Amino acid sequence: MSARVQFYTNPMSRGQIARWALEEAGAPYDTHILAYGEEGMKSPAYLAINPMGKVPAIVHGGKVVTECAAICAYLAEAFPAAGLAPLPEERADYYRWLFFAAGPLEAATTNRAGGFTPPAERERMFGYGTFEQTVAVLAQALTGRSFICGERFTAADVYVGSQVMWGRQFGWLPDDPAFATYAARLVDRAAHQHAKDIDGKLIAQMQAESPAS
Repeated sequence: MSARVQFYTNPMSRGQIARWALEEAGAPYDTHILAYGEEGMKSPAYLAINPMGKVPAIVHGGKVVTECAAICAYLAEAFPAAGLAPLPEERADYYRWLFFAAGPLEAATTNRAGGFTPPAERERMFGYGTFEQTVAVLAQALTGRSFICGERFTAADVYVGSQVMWGRQFGWLPDDPAFATYAARLVDRAAHQHAKDIDGKLIAQMQAESPAS
């Protein structure tokens, strides 16, 4: 499928994950910047694309894909030449840790960032149990391997890596050597640096144009 990807984002959002995935995939894409609120993400035009009124979203070949982990996996399959999809022997780890990061890790870290800790008697109601257990499991998974599936970078590393790097940046994750080593390996990737440069310039432009600046 050769159609250009239509990418809906805001540089100050999880859209940074999707842009990194687009850059890694080498996908041709057009960027549509949406503001927060009724004139952007909550507008009727965008709600027709993503009824959640959130970014990122992509439209490719007439189909909409939302949710960062899904976007990463979709782009890996839609642009196979980039080699981001798992090899047969990598599939178990690929799907396991991609969904682990999108489920237990995302829930645990956002709850922690929001100041919420499930009471001990209700831990079984939450898919991640406890924050401490969740991050310990991820640290163990990253120990002794270069990437989440082993020694080869895949689309799962875009999502898992973003969670780890943001968790370290904002203090959600502990200062574990496994996280530090993994994050350092990812930030050196050319696609990551290019994506960050694009979003960094967009953020600077938005801040310069803001009435509050």
